Amino acid sequence: MIENQFVHPRSSATIRLIQADCLEGMKAMEDQSVSVVVTSPPYNLGIQYNSYDDTVPRAEYLDWIDRWSRAVARILSHSGSLFLNVGASPRDPWIAMDVARRIGHHLTLQNTLHWIKSISIDAEYLRSRNPGSDTLSLGHYKPINSHRFVNDCHEYIFHFTATGDVPLDRKAAGVPFQDKSNVHRWKHASDDLRCRGNTLFIPYPTITSRKLDRPHPATFPEKLVRHCLVLHGLDRVRLVVDPFVGLGTTAVVCVDLGLNCSCFELDPVYMNEAVHRVADRLKAVTHSRTLL
Repeated sequence: MIENQFVHPRSSATIRLIQADCLEGMKAMEDQSVSVVVTSPPYNLGIQYNSYDDTVPRAEYLDWIDRWSRAVARILSHSGSLFLNVGASPRDPWIAMDVARRIGHHLTLQNTLHWIKSISIDAEYLRSRNPGSDTLSLGHYKPINSHRFVNDCHEYIFHFTATGDVPLDRKAAGVPFQDKSNVHRWKHASDDLRCRGNTLFIPYPTITSRKLDRPHPATFPEKLVRHCLVLHGLDRVRLVVDPFVGLGTTAVVCVDLGLNCSCFELDPVYMNEAVHRVADRLKAVTHSRTLL
């Protein structure tokens, strides 16, 4: 087990990046000590990771899901949240649901969010606000060359809690009302914010080189992690954990928000990249502090 530890220059939060199997790492953590877990485990869809075999038999894979989710359930506080990003494929559409059902042995599924990576808005809807508009397509997706399947432009984010009744800071993660008459008509809308709902349009940024810009085959955007933490309620976050941190996205967002986090990654190549990303973001925070 190799640990890299950083201290946030403003909040004094501790950012821990631990190269280890998360099952071993979580053994050392106290019961109910974690506020939020944000993570995306391997999907078992044959993704080409650096060292992990993403093609194990389904039963073996789900047994592994059961083991680490049981460990998460132990360390997650009664008012905590697990935000789990998982995908599926047209050839294996049930895998995400199988994962959710297995985790449901230990935690309660409170919300199902849908991460929309690419979307097209027909011109007829846009022209009601801007005459002459054409159909608008936004975001990126991995094209599927098939006569049977359509392109897969979304993934799941399952929100688990211990009891299913954990309060969320819905307006902190909300959006302004489209129809401003609602602001005057409803007392609860006076701050011009409403719950965003269970769909998140978060496109990947455009990259020029996958090897250089996204050396991990299954990353999630920083904005997705930020949304999960804000939705849970930043004032209630004491410790964030990511059992499969990959290139360090969860840790980088915790640096931005000044939150304590402990993140695990077994692959040394990915961990090395995560350490560099966190160090670079901390340098940026330190530099911006000196300019204030």
